[in-house]
Amino acid sequence: MRPTVPGWLRWKLGRSRNFNGSNIATISRFFSAHCHAQTFNTDNQIEKSVPQTYTASSCDTLPEGLPKDRSSNMLVDTFGRLHTYLRISLTERCNLRCQYCMPSDGVDLTPNPQLLTRSEIFRLANLFVTSGASKIRLTGGEPTIRKDLEDICLDLSNLEGLRTLAMTTNGITLARKLVRLKECGLNLVNISLDTLVPAKFEFMTRRKGHERVMESIQAAIDLGYNPVKVNCVVMRGFNDDEICDFVEMTRQKPINVRFIEFMPFDGNVWNVKKLVPYKEMFDIVVRLKNLLGFKEFWTTLQRLLRISG
Repeated sequence: MRPTVPGWLRWKLGRSRNFNGSNIATISRFFSAHCHAQTFNTDNQIEKSVPQTYTASSCDTLPEGLPKDRSSNMLVDTFGRLHTYLRISLTERCNLRCQYCMPSDGVDLTPNPQLLTRSEIFRLANLFVTSGASKIRLTGGEPTIRKDLEDICLDLSNLEGLRTLAMTTNGITLARKLVRLKECGLNLVNISLDTLVPAKFEFMTRRKGHERVMESIQAAIDLGYNPVKVNCVVMRGFNDDEICDFVEMTRQKPINVRFIEFMPFDGNVWNVKKLVPYKEMFDIVVRLKNLLGFKEFWTTLQRLLRISG
């Protein structure tokens, strides 16, 4: 049975003749809890609004400040939006074996000769940036495994027109590398952390390392990353009881927490009974005291919550 498509989603995405309910499975819903933010004028009520600019989106209308000769039809979709966000996977290798990500014995890896080299990464990134991309995110696998990561960051940060160089990491080895990475131009960090309980961390990742991840989060804060972004995949019966604990963490430190639905794909242990829908996560946070308001970003199915503290 296909899922019911909300009317607004059908309007936003359904202009394609081939759209149907099954497309929803390809959309990641993100739900963020933010601290140290400006208060909405809500008169103690939740304010719901759709901003005219989508600062959290991977695609925007053509920025006014972008020189005309830098825009490219290559990055413009059929709605006239310029896609400004490029993700580059540096490796398939990872030093964890998260249950929602891969089987315990890992996955078949692409031979090294077929992976992008440092020079190829730079050439591709330069092509996208000169065409209008302004943000690049380095991902994996685990990007910190790349021995030439610092050189790659240095190359990319020198691209004229690039505003943001970000990286998503599990944080296992980040703390000892972050000083140099920041010097090389890395200016935004997302760290994956699914639990605040060390024993649960070891169960989920099949590896030790919870303390090192927490050290990496603190190292990023100490180095002035603000906010430090934390990604948390929520699974029923595992960490859904920690949602409020993660939110409270944002009161104490310059951290943004992004709660992510547990999504199915080949090789993980997905089960619908483990799924916590984003609406349920949202309701849990709404019940917290001192909720100031939220905004929805329709292009990314993302809700940003702001709490006092």
